[in-house]
Amino acid sequence: EVQLVESGGGLVQAGGSLRLSCEASGFTFDDYTIGWLRRAPGKEREQISSLRVSDGSTYYADSVKGRFTISVDDAKNTVYLQMNNLKPEDTAVYYCAADTHYLKALVSGEYDHWGQGTQVTVSS
Repeated sequence: EVQLVESGGGLVQAGGSLRLSCEASGFTFDDYTIGWLRRAPGKEREQISSLRVSDGSTYYADSVKGRFTISVDDAKNTVYLQMNNLKPEDTAVYYCAADTHYLKALVSGEYDHWGQGTQVTVSS
């Protein structure tokens, strides 16, 4: 059974940092693309970053480029999202997701497997 478990969300002041973790189990990690997506209240879901585990290819949305960094620890089957210089507009529920189709996930933001989400709140 594919499982994705996010952790690391919380409340932080603007300008602060958080690191989200996505621990994966139940599938061959190297075969997948792992994405981070977020949904803010009243807004559409936004794919903010992704990483193709097999070769390390990454994607960042313009809204987070230069502030967020996605990385992977293969030994722990875990993908991280380091978030620096957080802004109030980063407030959202953050989800990690997994899919074997890199381009589909990149273009559509549609993934086959999802975590439960973790809340990130940035105060001004």
